[in-house]
Amino acid sequence: MALSDGVVKKVLLSYAYVAIWIFLSFTVIVYNKYILDRKLYNWPFPISLTMIHMAFCSSLAYLLVKVFKLVEPVSMSRDLYLKSVVPIGALYALSLWFSNSAYIFLSVSFIQMLKALMPVAVYSIGILIKKDPFKSDTMVNMLSISFGVAVAAYGEAKFNSWGVSLQLLAVGFEATRLVLIQILLNAKGISLNPITSLYYVAPCCFAFLCIPWIIVEFPVLKETSSFHFDFVIFGMNSLCAFALNLAVFLLVGKTSALTMNVAGVVKDWLLIAFSWSVIKDTVTPINLIGYLIAFIGVAYYNHAKLQALKAAEAQKKAQQDNVEAGKLLEERDEDGKKNETQD
Repeated sequence: MALSDGVVKKVLLSYAYVAIWIFLSFTVIVYNKYILDRKLYNWPFPISLTMIHMAFCSSLAYLLVKVFKLVEPVSMSRDLYLKSVVPIGALYALSLWFSNSAYIFLSVSFIQMLKALMPVAVYSIGILIKKDPFKSDTMVNMLSISFGVAVAAYGEAKFNSWGVSLQLLAVGFEATRLVLIQILLNAKGISLNPITSLYYVAPCCFAFLCIPWIIVEFPVLKETSSFHFDFVIFGMNSLCAFALNLAVFLLVGKTSALTMNVAGVVKDWLLIAFSWSVIKDTVTPINLIGYLIAFIGVAYYNHAKLQALKAAEAQKKAQQDNVEAGKLLEERDEDGKKNETQD
């Protein structure tokens, strides 16, 4: 009975982590849309908003790592930081800038549909830099996801080519960042959790964002003298963004990255429903059919990844068993030779 209680508790905790992550991810997306949309809060400054997030998150991450010592920092040389973290920070800055900019031009529901292209972008970049091998069945799956997104775009009532371009650029930069994390950090045995990731990457990201901010947004903000910085609105928004990173830390740490992928699909459908019912965005039947095709493709991609991981683990276990069996045979042979010499 104690075992079943423990299992039930573990399952309930996993569901709680998933629910917290979905809620916070949902909140950050809708909150950002509210701030940036010209018809809502009307503060269309995506670089400034991203910089506020980065400043807030890097400050809190510094407190957690250096002051309260709740999270262990990673041993990192200056050379490794410049060659690995700086390029990742630059890509993160571009990804956040373009993805936040897209909220000004596109509906929340359509943005979620375009984000379904992430596995396609990651796989394509992996092939281009010869990190992943070309597989015809995986490529067919990627084409089906792309076809689904194209159908969803065709059915979009308020299609904006500039907004779509911004979101596609954001997906491209984010996919490159994810691939580079595997090459520049994971391959070198360095694993950053969301808190240490913010500690190292957020200040670098903030520094990179200063360049376009000075050119693009600072002159406009200087002229907008009527604007009053609302500490409650922006403070709560930044707190939600940091809490989301903490939730990712908990979700991946206590469950798995695959659980987060599945939870992400649930979140996307909830956002589409919310966008249609509450924000009153137009979601057409062609939109939904297209996204459903893309969703099936993404689900199959995640399933194939899980099967590959299981196969790799099984192979690793079989190799370990063979090594152990070999050691036992050697020990038996040695014992047999000792017995012979004693006789």
